[in-house]
Amino acid sequence: MKFYQSKLLNKYANLTHTFTCKQSKNLAFHVNDIYSHVVQNHKELAQELGYDYKRLVHMNQIHSNIVKRVTTNDNFFHPPTCDALITNRKNTPLMVMVADCSAILFFDPKQQVISVAHAGRAGAFSNITSCVIERFVQDFASNPNDILVSIGPAICQNCYEVNETIYNEAKELHLEYAIKKSNEKYFLDIRQILYNQLHVIGIEEQNIEISDICNHCQSDIFYSYRNEKNGGRYAGLISL
Repeated sequence: MKFYQSKLLNKYANLTHTFTCKQSKNLAFHVNDIYSHVVQNHKELAQELGYDYKRLVHMNQIHSNIVKRVTTNDNFFHPPTCDALITNRKNTPLMVMVADCSAILFFDPKQQVISVAHAGRAGAFSNITSCVIERFVQDFASNPNDILVSIGPAICQNCYEVNETIYNEAKELHLEYAIKKSNEKYFLDIRQILYNQLHVIGIEEQNIEISDICNHCQSDIFYSYRNEKNGGRYAGLISL
């Protein structure tokens, strides 16, 4: 299988992480795929990366800024409804699934805490990254200066056209810096919003890694919702 790795996270031997692509096949259960086929895709990915797929925690993602601390009730067959997960549990892989949105991996090497987040327009506009960092601090006594953040392949600004309603919403949230206007069309830069929000919450610049790969431009490698609404989902995964 082909994977995309984080340079920030690669140096930690105790950490398993990856951003998958189409070679890993569809990993989502809500895109008109056959359930048993999706389970088999997860089994193959787990075998490749060396974890027990039944211990994987993924999410029923709802485009919110809800952060869920993983408990013993959360597992592959009982995913929580939220858009971010956080844990310090060993051998408990966390997964976020995307197809145009940003899959974000977080790691605090000092406190040994991991998190994943799903950040599309709604997540960025509601500052999900800040919500995640706050849980690191509140639940695990993390220092934001220690937290590493890797943002995987996602749709680029040139491909992400939005309407005037979203432009006005961005203006109300003081996010208009992330929108460019061209030929009476508006284009949104989610990466810029995420970077700024992480910087404001206290993440060091050298601890932020943002992929420059656009999944929409490279839809032969990654799934893209804008190319195929009922297509699959690729994922960001991290595990202690």
